[in-house]
Amino acid sequence: MYRINLIKTITLLFLVMTFSVSAQHDPSVEVQTENSNHESDLKSEIKNEIRHHIKDSYEVVFFSDSKTGKKYGFSLPVILIDNGLHIFMASEFNHGENLVQKGGNYYKLYHSKIYKTDSSGHLDYDINHFPTNEKPLDLSITKGVVSILLVSMLLFLLFTSLAKSYKKNGSIPKGIGRFFEPIVLYIRDEIAIPNIGEKHYKKYMNYLLTIFFFIWFSNLLGITPLGVNITGNIAITFALALVTFIITQFSGNKNYWKHIFWMPGVPVPMKIILAPIELLGVFIKPFALMIRLFANMSAGHIVVYSLLGLMFIFNNMIGSSFSFVLAFVISILELLVAILQAYIFTILSALYFGFAVAEEH
Repeated sequence: MYRINLIKTITLLFLVMTFSVSAQHDPSVEVQTENSNHESDLKSEIKNEIRHHIKDSYEVVFFSDSKTGKKYGFSLPVILIDNGLHIFMASEFNHGENLVQKGGNYYKLYHSKIYKTDSSGHLDYDINHFPTNEKPLDLSITKGVVSILLVSMLLFLLFTSLAKSYKKNGSIPKGIGRFFEPIVLYIRDEIAIPNIGEKHYKKYMNYLLTIFFFIWFSNLLGITPLGVNITGNIAITFALALVTFIITQFSGNKNYWKHIFWMPGVPVPMKIILAPIELLGVFIKPFALMIRLFANMSAGHIVVYSLLGLMFIFNNMIGSSFSFVLAFVISILELLVAILQAYIFTILSALYFGFAVAEEH
């Protein structure tokens, strides 16, 4: 009995060892390992492409060759202030491969940011693997800046021609103006007047029209394959929210500030409790504007690029086709989200202006 069990045990161990050895030398296992490594490299490449689209950069890349690593586009000027003014083209970094020496300092491009290093290009990292090297004051013309200038110029030319069309044709627009006139009237009649009031709305119309069309056109530009992500950059949404905040505070009348620090019709103990909360709300409102626009546009871009990346990961008719259909549907929704986010930002700004100029009833 014991001999039979011993023979069974030895036989089982022998089979396990044989399978392990054969698995190590089995070509199919090696193929599976190679496929796993290829899939891991593909996922890493897709993640890098998504980060490249979301982040700002010092160059505009239209497309790249993954095999040769060559990128097709153009570099932008880098402007650094560090013991003097240093201006050079981003191509000198060679996509982060080269160090740039200016004014006795060495600069390295790492993950779309410029750091000061030594002559060897050494970077120090913290526990989260973020560089701790000193960064110069960076005033460069980045891809985001170029995109902002492009959208601003487009708005200027569009509405300058629209204004000239009004003058020439007796307040009747021609051409593309017929498309934009109903939108302008909608912002005036459905956003500005109801929220600000007929007495004060006119002095805010320029700003409301500007932010609506700027955000809308920027969102549409972000859907294109150019890799532009203006409103997905929190610095841009911060600047827009800051302008709304400044206009609101400088427009505030006596009644506005009284409702913040000493609310009428409220018992004194409650006034003391509510005053800090109301004051905090003054800063929370523009913060919500900033985060809402940034989060929605960034999330939309990440989802679309992730679905497109799944086409290459599945690499079959069913999975790739399903991913393509989902990406197409989400892209159509992005067209709606583009104008919806512009509308929300504009109507909330008008609402804050209305609070600031409201008369005491």
